[in-house]
Amino acid sequence: MVRTVRGSVVWTVKGSVAWAVRVGPRVVRGGRGRRWCGGGADRGAGTVWVLAFMGVIWVVGVAAMVVGGVRVARHRVEAAADLGALAGARRVSEGEEVVCRVVREVAADSGGRVASCLVRGRIVEVSADAVVRLPFGMRGVRVVARARAGPVGWDGVP
Repeated sequence: MVRTVRGSVVWTVKGSVAWAVRVGPRVVRGGRGRRWCGGGADRGAGTVWVLAFMGVIWVVGVAAMVVGGVRVARHRVEAAADLGALAGARRVSEGEEVVCRVVREVAADSGGRVASCLVRGRIVEVSADAVVRLPFGMRGVRVVARARAGPVGWDGVP
């Protein structure tokens, strides 16, 4: 049996199990099969609240990362559509096949995939998309962007 006195706290230890702790006038009993604190209706409630708060913080953090990832993908797809349309408008005199091939190459280099490429006269209209994978097996989000390019002042380009 070991007995330690620190200020007004007395620890009595038998083997490796503490049996009683005195804090001022209050005695808290513990050990094998005994409780460390007096019975109150809300024992352990602080642990539950901390875990619940940690869960809420975690969910908000994951949601913020998902929203951020979708926004980054949207910007990437918009840039791919814009750059593809501009590159296609530059080569519009070479024909629709060449224009759409150039649009696909530029969009792929920019991180997008061309969904449609349409050449009307000297105006090139591009629609690009990408699928953003979400965590925890949720289905992905498809992000779509459209762009149009043509000569400045050309009729039909708003």
